[in-house]
Amino acid sequence: MHTFFASIDFPDIDPVIFELGPFALRWYALGYIGGIVLGWRYIYSLLKYGHTGMTKQQVDDVIVAVTFGIILGGRLGYVLFYKPGYYFEHPEGVVKIWTGGMSFHGGLIGASLGIIYSAWRRKLKIAPVLDVCACAAPIGIFLVRIANFIKPELWGRPTDVAWGVNFPGVLHPRHPSQLYEASLEGLMVFVVLFFLVRRPQVRNVPGRLSGFFLAGYGVSRFVVEFFREPDAHLGFIFSFVTMGQILSMPMILLGIWFAWRGMGGKKSMEVQDKAR
Repeated sequence: MHTFFASIDFPDIDPVIFELGPFALRWYALGYIGGIVLGWRYIYSLLKYGHTGMTKQQVDDVIVAVTFGIILGGRLGYVLFYKPGYYFEHPEGVVKIWTGGMSFHGGLIGASLGIIYSAWRRKLKIAPVLDVCACAAPIGIFLVRIANFIKPELWGRPTDVAWGVNFPGVLHPRHPSQLYEASLEGLMVFVVLFFLVRRPQVRNVPGRLSGFFLAGYGVSRFVVEFFREPDAHLGFIFSFVTMGQILSMPMILLGIWFAWRGMGGKKSMEVQDKAR
């Protein structure tokens, strides 16, 4: 039996920012919009390093593809990873995005495919484009996790820590796991990549920044899942392992491979240019 000590009452935040007739702008939607717009502008600032060969017009094209990839991939990922049985019986619900249900891992796959297609169409080198997008991705992750807290949804497991939060309609104080995710997956990964992209020996090796992003996010998500309440309709997949951890393990392995391949298997473009 848990003995619960001092905790924090959930702040009274309206999930709807404003309403205008049938239109309602929610913090959750603003998190996605803000993440895309701020990430877009941040990628502009990274063009000064010249390693992508992109123009601002080409960045605009990539962002459009990323936006569609996030929406389609995020929704399909949720359908396939988290509720395949329900949507098999109710296929009409797949398109009802406004009812909720988005998967980060699905959105990542969709965004990556959008980036790859856009870069290929524009005859750009794919890996450097993926790298700068990886540097910008934590901005959106941070904002969406904050929006998850405001909504509120995806709260953590019961806890007796002093910062446990009394979420409305939920028994017992819970870990504010949304804020843990915002801090680790969003802020921490962004700061790490912020400094790494400024190092020529990192950014000039295609795929290395993407590797650090994948591994950084994957490890952060895997750890936070120990504090996050598993989805009620899934629970633990086996033993103490959650679906979020299962989906994060390939990210970690792929990220390590990308980073190792860059560090140990190839010279940076800068070094190669000096050797010519």
